[in-house]
Amino acid sequence: MVGVPERSSLSPAMRARNANVRGGRGGRGRRGAGGGRGAWVARVAGAQWGAIGHLQLRDCGVGSSTVSRWVSEGRLHPRYPSVYAVGHSKLPVEGELTAALLAAGPGATLSHATAAWWWGLTQDEPRVIEISVPGRRRAPDGLRFYERRHLGTTHHRRLPITTVVQTLLDFAAGATTEQVRRALAEAEYHRLLDVARIPPEALGRGRPGSATLRAAIGRHQPQLARTRSELEKAFIALCESTKIPVPEFNTYFCGYLVDAIWHEQRVAVELDGHDGHHTPAQLERDHERDLVLRRNGFVVLRYTWWQLKRRRDIVAADLRSALAREASYQR
Repeated sequence: MVGVPERSSLSPAMRARNANVRGGRGGRGRRGAGGGRGAWVARVAGAQWGAIGHLQLRDCGVGSSTVSRWVSEGRLHPRYPSVYAVGHSKLPVEGELTAALLAAGPGATLSHATAAWWWGLTQDEPRVIEISVPGRRRAPDGLRFYERRHLGTTHHRRLPITTVVQTLLDFAAGATTEQVRRALAEAEYHRLLDVARIPPEALGRGRPGSATLRAAIGRHQPQLARTRSELEKAFIALCESTKIPVPEFNTYFCGYLVDAIWHEQRVAVELDGHDGHHTPAQLERDHERDLVLRRNGFVVLRYTWWQLKRRRDIVAADLRSALAREASYQR
């Protein structure tokens, strides 16, 4: 790669490679035997999932008139002001994020819901890319900028991003307590964070998101990260609201994946959603798993979404009875 002024959008490895090429090739004046501005543009864009900024184009020896001509010829596709996709208009998600960072300028960092998604703390890809910037800048359509003077940043999957703690705090400023609880569980499950060691200054009163983050930490439930459906989340909510110990979710027993299980009390629960239990093969698999669990001394209970919502008290009483009965057998 050639020297890149928009360095904030590049990982340390990319910066080092950029410096090596610049030193080895003698700067932008010499483009090497690979030949031509197009080869350098392809090389820079290839390292950035197809995105490139106007200063990078300039360093490749591509002037404004050439940029205009390449746009008309379909070699460059404007993505944001002074940011382009090279060769085709469709960028992969990494390229879209890189283009957004290039549009935001030096010091730009993925933040808020976008950072939470890029860290893997949420599953929903944000409709608007959120970026923190070190000064006042106007965000083009599709982007949202946050002016931040002091911000802890790192890199994740080659892109600059706020730290996990900062991401959670920013995310909490616009999310519900339940959404933040899930994000906390995911962070701990993937070993990105020890919830018990979140620094107190991150939870200080008056900081945007701190109240919601404190509430989420107070109700932290690691098993949320193991759930795979809204039905399983609803089951956790029922357990919590009725003071029933939360079981382990989606763990394997004798080669079978069990929705929820209390190992000590020898009780297993299968949650019957419409998607996973309607074909003959699925039903046969469910019955075989139940048989294996019973053969190993487990009580197997089954509940539906309708029962969790409309028969909560009955389901809770049924669970308590099974857990208490099996616990008494263990004594």
